[in-house]
Amino acid sequence: MAESKEAQNDNQMIVVTTEDMAARAVNKRYEGLTTVRAKAVKGKGAWYWAHLEPILVRNPETNNPKAVKLKCNLCEAVFSASNPSRTASEHLKRRTCPKLNSVLPPLSSPSSQTNRKRFASFGSSNPGSNNCHPQLQYHDQHLLLSGGKEDLGPLAMLEDSVKKLKTSKPLPHSPQLTKAQIDSALNLLTDWFYESYGSVSFPSLDHTKFKSFMTQLGLPELSRQELISSRLDSKYQEAKLESEVNIRDAEFYQLVSNGWKRKSFEHGEEAPGPFGLVKFMVNLPNGTTLFQKACFPGGGLTSVPAAYAEEIMWETVTSTCNVAQKCVGIVADKYKAKALRNLETRNHWMVNFSCQLQGVGSLIKDFRKDLPFFAKVIDNCLMISSLFNNNSQARSILNRFQSQEPEFSVSFGVYCENLQNFSSIATLLDRVLTSARVLHLVVTDDSYKLVVMEDSRGSEVADLVQSIRFWNEVEAINALIKVIRGMVDEIEAERPLVGQCLPLWEDLRAKLNDWCVKFSVHNGAVEKIVERRFKKNYHPAWSTAFVLDPVYLTRDASGKYLPPFKCLTCEQEKDVDNLITRLVSREEAHVALTELMKWRSEGLDPLYAQAVQVKQRDPFTGKMKIANPQSSRIIWETVLKEFTVLGKIAMRLLFLHATSCGFKCSSSFMRWVWGQEKVQSRVHLERVQKMIFVAAHSKLKKQEYGNDEEKEVALLASDDDDMVNEAFVDEHLL
Repeated sequence: MAESKEAQNDNQMIVVTTEDMAARAVNKRYEGLTTVRAKAVKGKGAWYWAHLEPILVRNPETNNPKAVKLKCNLCEAVFSASNPSRTASEHLKRRTCPKLNSVLPPLSSPSSQTNRKRFASFGSSNPGSNNCHPQLQYHDQHLLLSGGKEDLGPLAMLEDSVKKLKTSKPLPHSPQLTKAQIDSALNLLTDWFYESYGSVSFPSLDHTKFKSFMTQLGLPELSRQELISSRLDSKYQEAKLESEVNIRDAEFYQLVSNGWKRKSFEHGEEAPGPFGLVKFMVNLPNGTTLFQKACFPGGGLTSVPAAYAEEIMWETVTSTCNVAQKCVGIVADKYKAKALRNLETRNHWMVNFSCQLQGVGSLIKDFRKDLPFFAKVIDNCLMISSLFNNNSQARSILNRFQSQEPEFSVSFGVYCENLQNFSSIATLLDRVLTSARVLHLVVTDDSYKLVVMEDSRGSEVADLVQSIRFWNEVEAINALIKVIRGMVDEIEAERPLVGQCLPLWEDLRAKLNDWCVKFSVHNGAVEKIVERRFKKNYHPAWSTAFVLDPVYLTRDASGKYLPPFKCLTCEQEKDVDNLITRLVSREEAHVALTELMKWRSEGLDPLYAQAVQVKQRDPFTGKMKIANPQSSRIIWETVLKEFTVLGKIAMRLLFLHATSCGFKCSSSFMRWVWGQEKVQSRVHLERVQKMIFVAAHSKLKKQEYGNDEEKEVALLASDDDDMVNEAFVDEHLL
């Protein structure tokens, strides 16, 4: 009995397991058909799924899935789901569905018969054949065609045309957009076009694919003439009005002028045309930067005289605002010694200085000229590069070692084609360092002796490669360039204010001192070079803004937060007094100096000082930055308003930028300007200037200071490259 019960239990388990497996199979089939139908409804499958829907039939007793069926959504009929394609063919293609004719035909029509089938239908005498139009069948059966059997082919084509006309489906309609939606879409497209010009050109609007794209979206075509006339004028007027309102509402502003220094485009290519684009921008106290205008002052010259530059700058000041005194000062990338100084001398309220991006980057030029082993290292690296580029025997030995050891990848030619390009030289030094091992193998190989016999440079290169001192010097110069380049990149990204100039140069000195210690370089020569460049770029406003900025207040032993006068030299303290007295009237000079003494001795309330100096981590760079940069100026307008004269000076100085970086035009745009001679006529010049204004206004509004080309390359060749490239210009190397 026990054995029979056991066998019965086993049989029940087998039945349960079998039922469970069957239910899983049905579920899997249902889910698969549901997925296929979902994709087909979105346009990625067979046409008939628009009318057929899989349904899951359950066992009424156990509620387990029993079977999968297909239901016609038109007539509610239910079919087997074993072969959906056959079901569709029998129920829909043959139009056995009673309600199929009352709805639109599916998007994909059934495939037409082949010509072979058509010929068979025409040649058949079967009276029951209904494949052809009745009238054509009549002629086929009772009339002999004049062309004989050769007319069967054309007759089949005629029948096919009749079928297409009879069962033609309407083309898919473009989406119906409202006028407001169309205007909004075209407005956004216009903004994108102006911001991207240079990368996207006018002929792109006439591309058939673009026109088709616009049609599919239900948008009208955007004509080239409309973009350079009515839409451009509208966008320009809108942007110009917004800028004028912001400038008018501000109490004062700083003028930014960039482009006087002739730049190079990416990879060392000289800017096309006689002279580049000069851009004028406006910095407002609230941190906003506005585009003012663009001009092409070259006039066929390779450079602009300082007097002419001064005239253009002053004309821009007077045209920006009716009150010239609202312009606190000018920061430019050139003409510090003449144009900027002359304007400052004639207008006592102005504070003009040169861009610190140019100042720090120019140290490379100074080091090349005055650091003894700097030029020597570059010359030696170029000699190594020249030997392996121009001597076939040396190059073949190098290639042999590279093929034997694939991890060696040495290439020199690309990186010394243009010695004016900073990136090329820096990359050359990197490549020479990374190729040290393979170069050593090459010069110690027996076959290299032939190179020494044929080329006088072979022996020198061998000595260099086997010299430890040479490799130490290459590493030192490479690290020095990276220090300067890193500082330049940081300045361009941070866009420091004038009060940050002294700490910035102190930071640079500290980094260079660390470099001297690391590579055993006498720091006396380096300090001398840095100090000379510092004095050339220094402006008294640096020291004045530094001691007036609450960010740099230091706590003394008594708990007071006092300005850092102890960080200034005696000359810099005198500069502070002289600048303050120059910026105010004679009647206010004594009051200003009295308030300065009070500020020096009392400082700021500790609570407010700590609030101004609160820092937070930048989410992009990870560095700690002042949480509220505007608080330095606001403190003087509120908490320190008792300093009636000194407060005005502080508010006018603390917002000044120390760089002229800002909106950049792409190289492709500049090539279009000069290559098409768009600036040769007044009308074309106005259009170019308006396009630049609209693009710059939009990007500055979003605080985008770079261009699209910089985002596409790994090693940027931006303004700082152009400025330090001069360090590598030397006649005997060209």
